[in-house]
Amino acid sequence: MRNQRTAHRFRLSLGMLLALFAAVGSFWILELLNRAGEEMQADMRMNEPDYIVERFSFVRLNKVGKPSYIISGDKLTHRPIDDSSEIDKPIVRSLAEDKPPMDIRSKTARVDDVNSRVTLRDEVRIDRAAGQANQELHLETDKLVIYPDEDRMETDQPVRMKSGETTAQASGMRANNASRQLELSGRGTLVFPPKAR
Repeated sequence: MRNQRTAHRFRLSLGMLLALFAAVGSFWILELLNRAGEEMQADMRMNEPDYIVERFSFVRLNKVGKPSYIISGDKLTHRPIDDSSEIDKPIVRSLAEDKPPMDIRSKTARVDDVNSRVTLRDEVRIDRAAGQANQELHLETDKLVIYPDEDRMETDQPVRMKSGETTAQASGMRANNASRQLELSGRGTLVFPPKAR
């Protein structure tokens, strides 16, 4: 009889210990979930914009203090978590003194890397007026990355280009405005007008 009581007490104690561990474990898991939820809320608050500017325009100066380009748009939203800006309907205008002005437009843009990279997306269009040494230029693509400080741009998306009467299509492009080099990449076509007689 005594062995049965001891066995019964042992089973009861073991059951109570298991219930206690389950209760402590549940409390611990609930506490972890609450902390994770609070951290997610804090991250979401940090990713909220710290300022929004509508119908804006700003001028970027070059190293000698002269205007190098103007960026304008319908709306600029700045996010402090990564110091990036999103722009609706951006227009980037290049203002190099020795070159004709060039306008770049798209539906959206993202400015990041301390304003050293501008990624334009959706219906990107470049229009450059004719100059003394250059013909009028029009280019269309779906994505274009501009590095304003280096005066260069590139895309890994298909491009359609027209310069004077010459047309070209390619799978990608790299252009250096400072050295006036344009490199079309991948498969494509290039159509020259017939020579005048």
